[in-house]
Amino acid sequence: MPPGKPGYQDQFLTPMDLFFEVSRGQPYLLPLEEQRQVGLDPETWFLEITPDVDPWISEIGQSRLRESGTAISYEMLLELGDEKAVRYFKAMQCNNDRPTGGSCSNALWEGVPLKAVLERFVGSLADVRRVFYWGFHKEEKHYFASSLPINRVLDTPPGQLPVFLAYKMNGRTIPVERGGPVRMIVPEAYGFKSIKWIQQMVLTNNYQANDSYALRNNDPDSYMKTVARINVHGPREFEKGSSIRLNGIAMVGMSGLKKIEYWLRPDQGTHGHLEPDDPAWEKASWTELSYDSPPKNNWGSDLPGGKLPDGIEQIREGSGGPVIWPIPYSWVLWNLILPAQEPGTYEFYVRAVDANGNAQPQPRPNRQSGYADIASVQVTVKP
Repeated sequence: MPPGKPGYQDQFLTPMDLFFEVSRGQPYLLPLEEQRQVGLDPETWFLEITPDVDPWISEIGQSRLRESGTAISYEMLLELGDEKAVRYFKAMQCNNDRPTGGSCSNALWEGVPLKAVLERFVGSLADVRRVFYWGFHKEEKHYFASSLPINRVLDTPPGQLPVFLAYKMNGRTIPVERGGPVRMIVPEAYGFKSIKWIQQMVLTNNYQANDSYALRNNDPDSYMKTVARINVHGPREFEKGSSIRLNGIAMVGMSGLKKIEYWLRPDQGTHGHLEPDDPAWEKASWTELSYDSPPKNNWGSDLPGGKLPDGIEQIREGSGGPVIWPIPYSWVLWNLILPAQEPGTYEFYVRAVDANGNAQPQPRPNRQSGYADIASVQVTVKP
């Protein structure tokens, strides 16, 4: 898995060209004319929605098929967006993102709730328990699917964010490199739920998940953890007498964020790595560090003029400030300046504590539901 690109977490919103990528196949490398032919262009994009067949028979008001000319088009989606569009911040993170990986980025997404799409273009539903969906793939080995219970699609609790079909990213049309022209966005989930290049959807009576990752020992119903990460491209060596400057992010999962803490100690021969059962954890001396305040005038260089559009779910109307900070399902940046240390090597650890008081890697240490290992690096102060 390639690491995040340099600069991917230098600002609240990650520029499109620095966004991390984990995908099966690279359809954006197809010739432009072929991309048009297979529906990877706004003018030719389509979404088919069908009921399932035996043994998981379901019933829907109207099927949407490309062959019959009834598939949902990009224009139809945008027209619905004129009435029902929603916008929210959502950080993408790979379920298998290790502390050394940097497989995470943050964006502002805009689209139409899947509930509104089903109501407008499908109608009545009967014997539907899950939504199966997948995107374009040229070869069968690149097939990648995911699923959601129908109640997650139809019943969004007040104050929570809806599942939606996104057609804008950071105020612009989603490029094919980032999963456009349309991709699924599931706010509380890891990236494997937010399928790229979405084109197919089956409403099924099947109670089981069809997620591709479920077959590889991943938890298909896992939601994002609250974890702290260190910038994988940050400096690790410092001159004698100079301050130590480190930075990173904290992913704000479903359980929120209470604080971020660090632990610095002389290298004990572990080179910045401790096993989960090492007794040194019990004696660790954690110090709280501060994280960034909400941006005021520039939320990210990708946004037109660096300014937010109106109608963002997590932003208060009129005030321009966030309803909650840090913003759930997004990230917050931290920057730490430590005083000069004596020459030598040091171990630096950082962890997040969620709003329930659970310190990383708790409360869910199992990697099937996402990596929550404490991030650490070895820091050297030159003689």
